[in-house]
Amino acid sequence: MNFATRTCLRPILASNTRASSLFTLQHLKPIFSNTRLSSTMATPTPQRRFKNPSLFICDIQTAFSKTIYSYPLLLSTVSKLIKFCSLPSLQLPIYITTQSRAKLGDTHPSLLSIIPPHLIKANVDKTKFSMALPPILEVLPPKSEICLVGIESHICVTQTALDLVREGHKVYVMADGVSSSNKEEVGIALERLRREGVVVTSSESWMYELVGDAEGGEFKEVIGLVKESMGDTRRVMEGMAGVGSKI
Repeated sequence: MNFATRTCLRPILASNTRASSLFTLQHLKPIFSNTRLSSTMATPTPQRRFKNPSLFICDIQTAFSKTIYSYPLLLSTVSKLIKFCSLPSLQLPIYITTQSRAKLGDTHPSLLSIIPPHLIKANVDKTKFSMALPPILEVLPPKSEICLVGIESHICVTQTALDLVREGHKVYVMADGVSSSNKEEVGIALERLRREGVVVTSSESWMYELVGDAEGGEFKEVIGLVKESMGDTRRVMEGMAGVGSKI
């Protein structure tokens, strides 16, 4: 290309370069704009890890207060879980049973007195050992994530957990929320339940797993409860023989 030709084409090339640059900027502008918008979008609402959580309280009756190992510590754990279910942001359903109530008394009054009545979905007296009874199963949502506490660990708690697993529910037995008249029975029962597909865990672990996120109002309420009950939780974990080893 000679000098004259290059001179003639220079304005055209310059014009095309400017047009190309303008085209590129015009097409990139929406991309940059969308990037700025996406970076200022609101944080998604935290999602719970459990879809249908509930608390099952098995036969914690007044008549057993002198025969069950670490009964006061058991009450402490269950009270904490009731308060957890009652938090304004949670409002989780509670299912209660008693064993031969006319002979053995009602659920311990320290527990009944703190349960909001609207959270009690069933309160059933029974002669069978398992809580998996028609009045409960008929109102229990499918594939519930059940926090199971109560007595005795090797009898009513075991049979309840096994039946609920067979019904398709996920069952979490609280190692710090179950007991028996003979403390040695507890570890044996929990070891069996593990083999049967039941999750053996602690009350605090279940609470945090349900919430699943440190963002939002639910967590703020939960952490407040955890701090409030920290001393009691420590006493339970230290006082109920081998809770850590059971988990």
